[in-house]
Amino acid sequence: MTANVGFQEVSAAASAAAAVVRFSAVAKTYRSGAVDVAALKGISLEIPSHRFSVVIGASGSGKTTLLNLVGCIDTPTSGTVEVCGQNIGDLADDDVSDFRARNIGFIFQTFSLVPVLSAYENVEYPLLLVGMDAQERRRRTLEMLEAVGLGGQAARRPNELSGGQRQRVAIARALVKGPQLVLADEPTANLDSATGASIIELMRHVQAQSRTTFIFATHDPQLMSYADETYAIRDGELVDHRSAR
Repeated sequence: MTANVGFQEVSAAASAAAAVVRFSAVAKTYRSGAVDVAALKGISLEIPSHRFSVVIGASGSGKTTLLNLVGCIDTPTSGTVEVCGQNIGDLADDDVSDFRARNIGFIFQTFSLVPVLSAYENVEYPLLLVGMDAQERRRRTLEMLEAVGLGGQAARRPNELSGGQRQRVAIARALVKGPQLVLADEPTANLDSATGASIIELMRHVQAQSRTTFIFATHDPQLMSYADETYAIRDGELVDHRSAR
């Protein structure tokens, strides 16, 4: 990867900036038939800006629910969720969608690319959603494809790319609009260990050069080893938080 897509190195002072996510006594309960299932049980936490943060826990621990709340995909049963300084509970439904589109990027374990679109078109798509003009869309899209090492693959569709290349397209798509926050749910789960390691290195490189915060839900020990912040969730409760520096 040779392009730096205009990012600037983040200083130590910047990494100590205000929290990008705040949970205050956040609970989330789902209805399953006649039974209420408590996915989160009154969690309070802060996740600092400009960090590579990892949420870990066994299947069913609540980590994906936590990520969905941060991503404004779901709403808490009780408590307050603040993302990028905004109390999400204060926003109307249409405003939540707009806030999410402008401020948050997503990376999924299944890549979630549009199969009939080329790599270029998949990366460009979020910029169409926010109404960016054609010239700026083209500049950003090509810049991001170069940044993830796919400058020569722009015309290829997902089924013409390897798993690692598809995840690189997904990373470019998540970053192309310059979000404050990128959320990734098990981004290396469908990759072999060598490809997974290269994807982690890519994401860490981008995060170290940018002002973007990455938050992952993962079981991957490789990804955990890169974390600046680690949050352990068990049975819907925060049981540990560790900071690497």
